[in-house]
Amino acid sequence: MSQTFQFYDARAKESAAEAAKAELVMVRERAERSAAVWRSLANQAKKVERDRAKAELIRVERRAAEAEEAARVAEDAEAHD
Repeated sequence: MSQTFQFYDARAKESAAEAAKAELVMVRERAERSAAVWRSLANQAKKVERDRAKAELIRVERRAAEAEEAARVAEDAEAHD
């Protein structure tokens, strides 16, 4: 199961809500720790999504440049024949 920002964000919000309504200190602290971990995972998931999008853009640009170079080489080869 692919974990997304939305999944982690929802768990962080659930834990924060649990902490807010907790009457016992230990329960509140546990929920706050849980919320912090979920929030950290959400932030990491968002970073991974951004990094993947950036890497894909770089790949697309590289492929376009390679295609242009191949076309240029083919034109040069035809011109010299």
